[in-house]
Amino acid sequence: MNYHGHFPKTRLRRLRQSDNIRVLVRETRLDVNKLILPMFIKYGTNIKNPIASMPGHYQISVDQLAEEINEITRLGIKGIMLFGIPAQKDPLGKDSYAKNGIIQTAIPAIKKITPDLLVMTDVCFCEYTDHGHCGVVTQHEEGQAVNVDNDKTLELLAKQAVSHAQAGADIIAPSGNMDGMVYALRNALDEAGFTHLPILSYSVKYASSMYGPFRQAAEGAPKFGDRRTYQMDYANVNEAIRECALDISEGADMLMVKPAHTYLDIICRVKQTYPELPLCAYHTSGEFALVKAAAEKGWIDERKSAMEILTAIHRAGADFIITYYAKEVGQWLQNK
Repeated sequence: MNYHGHFPKTRLRRLRQSDNIRVLVRETRLDVNKLILPMFIKYGTNIKNPIASMPGHYQISVDQLAEEINEITRLGIKGIMLFGIPAQKDPLGKDSYAKNGIIQTAIPAIKKITPDLLVMTDVCFCEYTDHGHCGVVTQHEEGQAVNVDNDKTLELLAKQAVSHAQAGADIIAPSGNMDGMVYALRNALDEAGFTHLPILSYSVKYASSMYGPFRQAAEGAPKFGDRRTYQMDYANVNEAIRECALDISEGADMLMVKPAHTYLDIICRVKQTYPELPLCAYHTSGEFALVKAAAEKGWIDERKSAMEILTAIHRAGADFIITYYAKEVGQWLQNK
């Protein structure tokens, strides 16, 4: 008698025999609806500057947005995250909360092209300040930690968030990691009549080496020191859970883990601890560039590698993913 067919592992193997069966029983399905595309909006006209460290991405001016937004819509991408590069930077990042600032100008232009496109806006200062830090720097001496004035920064973050809301943003995403940030923004938005507007907080944001290409793209690298005094130590897990708890208590509607594919354990822990809140993961510029560079060398299959990584992020617990691969994934899924 042949007992082979009764072994449990054989039963599992039978479910892997063909592509159709594997698709039928697949547990995690990556969908373009789960992806958010970051965009870098630069002050000026007729600008579409390629970002060397991020192939396929550009600094783009508002007058050049129509073609890009129409392509995004054609690919089925439902949401974008905006980062601004102003005409001038100053110690307080004034363009970030100016009525005619770069993001405040871009949002209505995008909504005019595609009203239903979900527009998220990054609320921070690193792209807007002349020193490249995420808040008001009160003093700095060579070799010492950067001192950011938390409370003064909160006041300006609140102005920035309200100005984005007035311009038509759908989701406000604060990334500066200031204490009390979510509470300050929630109060300011509510007082301005935007009680309906959700906050996606960068609750778990590590002081990571995976942000390099972004800082080139957004022209927001620190001119001195680093951001370790207000971003998390990458060795810590329990701290991430505490950070989420604080943001939830302050009124966050959604949580984020950043980076993503090098922090799958953190994504999993956060989702298991707070399953009731939508969880975003930011597949960062450095993580994107690693795959791109290896693919250009011919060392890996780019499509297979990117799809595997993004599926793993989703499988770990991310409900949606901010990724520079959003357009490629849209193309791959349409042409599969």
